[in-house]
Amino acid sequence: MIKLFESIFAYVKNPRPKHLKYATFEQKFGIVLQCVPLCLVLGLGFGVLIAVLEAVGVYSSDTHAMNKLFEEKAGIYIIFTAVIVAPIIEELIFRGPITLFNKKHFKIAFYSFTILFGYVHILNFEITPKILLLSPLLVAPQIVVGFIFGYIRVRLGLVYSMLLHASYNGVIIIPSVLLMS
Repeated sequence: MIKLFESIFAYVKNPRPKHLKYATFEQKFGIVLQCVPLCLVLGLGFGVLIAVLEAVGVYSSDTHAMNKLFEEKAGIYIIFTAVIVAPIIEELIFRGPITLFNKKHFKIAFYSFTILFGYVHILNFEITPKILLLSPLLVAPQIVVGFIFGYIRVRLGLVYSMLLHASYNGVIIIPSVLLMS
């Protein structure tokens, strides 16, 4: 996993539209599976920082959209939406177009789409001046995993970024739904 992290980190520092050629389905699937724990460690690492902000009273997750979703919707609906629908739609919007950009504009597109992906998740919060001020920290988990999703999209293909996104969401959402039941 360390080698994969180093490869992704090097790629994020200098993204380029270079598809991984000659990799088999099994190899690509293996890379995606290795990325799931990496996404969890990085995404949840930033989640700890957000929890600290909440613990010291700087921020409250009470108005987060997920809380409302868990109160109002059935578990199967939440799982279907978060694990299937959202990854497909978000990957089509935020990762699908990346490879349409030429080499000259690719880096800007890669970074822009990743940051937009992260910031669209600010809509999960009740927008207040405090939330806007904290927004770089609140959406940091999505931006960080967005870089990994982008790496997978460019190197392996759009279907694999959808698979990674769905797997990541599933590992987070399914246990939460089961605990709330």
